[in-house]
Amino acid sequence: MGMGAVNVDERLLASLGKAGPVAPVFAAAADVPDAGVLLAVPALLACGLLRDTPKFFALPRGYYGLESIFVLLALLALARVQSVEQLRYYAPGEWGKLLGLDRVPEVRTLRTKLALLTGTTAPTQWSAQLCADWMTDDPDSAGIFYVDGHVRVYNGAQTALPRHYVSRQRLCLRATTDYWVNALDGQPFFVVTQAVDPGLLQTVEHEIVSRLEHDAPARVSPAEWATERWRHRFTVVFDREGYSPAFWLRMRERRIACLTYHKHPGPNWPAEEFTVHAVQLAGGETIEMHLAERGTATGPLWVREIRRLGRGGHQTSILATDYVSELIPIAVAMFARWGQENFFRYMREHYGLDRLISYDTEPIPDTVRVVNPARRELEGKIRARTGALSRTRAEFGGLILHEPIDPARVARWSTKKVALQEAIDGLDKELGALKEHRKDIPSHLSFKDLPEDQRFDRLAVQSKHFIDTIKMIAYRAETAMVHVLRDQMAKHDEARSLLRGLYRTAADLLPDYQAGTLRVRLHHQATRATDVALVHLCQQLTETETVFPGTNLRLVYELVSPPAAPPPADEPLAETSTGNDSVGLPLSPPRAAHTPDPAAPTAHALQTPTNQGRLPFTGLKQNPGDSEV
Repeated sequence: MGMGAVNVDERLLASLGKAGPVAPVFAAAADVPDAGVLLAVPALLACGLLRDTPKFFALPRGYYGLESIFVLLALLALARVQSVEQLRYYAPGEWGKLLGLDRVPEVRTLRTKLALLTGTTAPTQWSAQLCADWMTDDPDSAGIFYVDGHVRVYNGAQTALPRHYVSRQRLCLRATTDYWVNALDGQPFFVVTQAVDPGLLQTVEHEIVSRLEHDAPARVSPAEWATERWRHRFTVVFDREGYSPAFWLRMRERRIACLTYHKHPGPNWPAEEFTVHAVQLAGGETIEMHLAERGTATGPLWVREIRRLGRGGHQTSILATDYVSELIPIAVAMFARWGQENFFRYMREHYGLDRLISYDTEPIPDTVRVVNPARRELEGKIRARTGALSRTRAEFGGLILHEPIDPARVARWSTKKVALQEAIDGLDKELGALKEHRKDIPSHLSFKDLPEDQRFDRLAVQSKHFIDTIKMIAYRAETAMVHVLRDQMAKHDEARSLLRGLYRTAADLLPDYQAGTLRVRLHHQATRATDVALVHLCQQLTETETVFPGTNLRLVYELVSPPAAPPPADEPLAETSTGNDSVGLPLSPPRAAHTPDPAAPTAHALQTPTNQGRLPFTGLKQNPGDSEV
């Protein structure tokens, strides 16, 4: 049964299919490692961790229930356990205390559960439902969407994936491309995985835009939509890879605005055209920008061109087909695109975004269009011959006789000149033949028409999509808690670092079944300022009146004792309390460890929670049925 397994009877019955899933039952415990991660439970539930899960997922009868698996995966992500395999290096009994179980499942059992959950298209459907809910709950964030591709490198040998250029490593490596869609503040909505990458524009036009048209809430009334022809549904922001006037025109016909950098900006504008604007960025800080605007024609479409003048005189040019918004919001939206790049870096470093979830592979549909290998090889030869021809012509043009006229020197110069001309003629003819041959070779093929030695399988999609959705929920929950902490922090940039430390801190668990509460009592942090921010966070989380999934216990968060009082203004500052000294009475009298009442709810008599509250830091209301499967 594994280390820490003490509920022997229930486990035996569950193995025979006669019991389970086991309901969480908490016992009093002190100094539980990583128990600080329980601070995230209200935010996780508000962000939809258990929303509609019974509608999309089901597990056969067993010891571990659906709720326990979902909560465990989310808590592991927040505790920076970046892969399922890493769970084997954590005490299973201590982590079991966080879920109200005797121990967490071992890695093999957890992988079996994941295989059952991701064996169908349920993860994709669940993620789509969550995305629609996020947009509906926060329509203000559903007006501007950032789209960018993230190259996920594959170092295994299960399949020979196509090679992609990885800019952060400056190498062409076997990889899969994930196209992420994020909000203005960097929070993710959904991701589209492309084993065979058709490019940013093709993915946006054929997969992302159609989904956004379906899920994004209407921001314009039908009357305005009918009378104002320049109104748009939403704005899509991308980098220079999305520079295509023809694509912008097609999007304009669908009433979708595009925003990107100018690929061919031309000469600089006069400095007198730029004016100073006080601009509030997505993060809340206010800076000054020197901005100017003109109208410019890009082929069949007239667009707005906005430039920002940098300190060194450099001008950054952006193009927009948003004809309604003011100058400043467009500039903020474009220059806030780096929030998505920061999201990628943060997720790679702290959430293991590029981690391989499953070693399984699956076949690629026969109808998928792929680049013709013969065409790719021919294009490589054409590029090589073109480069050689350019270099030879440059050498021919630079061959000048500077020495005094001398028959021997002239003869050598003439011979070399003739040889270069012959080489140019040969390369020119060879290049022309290759280009003529290119007309007879199609650029793309259906996957089923590829030669056998060129075919490959893709990595398992649903398992990766499922874990990515869990990580999106965890990131959104962490972001919501960051906003609460920043209310009490002088240095806003340190909020995420503080949360990462809180998630790994020890805490006391004090259940009281008669009062219907589960107290999570955290220890003091390094400074008084941190304690003050933590108390504020605990108060906000407690006010949500969140019930732990699968129980009737309302979560109550508190510090073991109040933060140290600040020194009087006329006295020198004393050292900050470390939490080891006596700093006053606790916020409320500590409860003694309570022995579970025989009449308390059991696995077969759970009470329906009715005190789920609205989270003040997310604006989302926890679903009253979230704690039942």
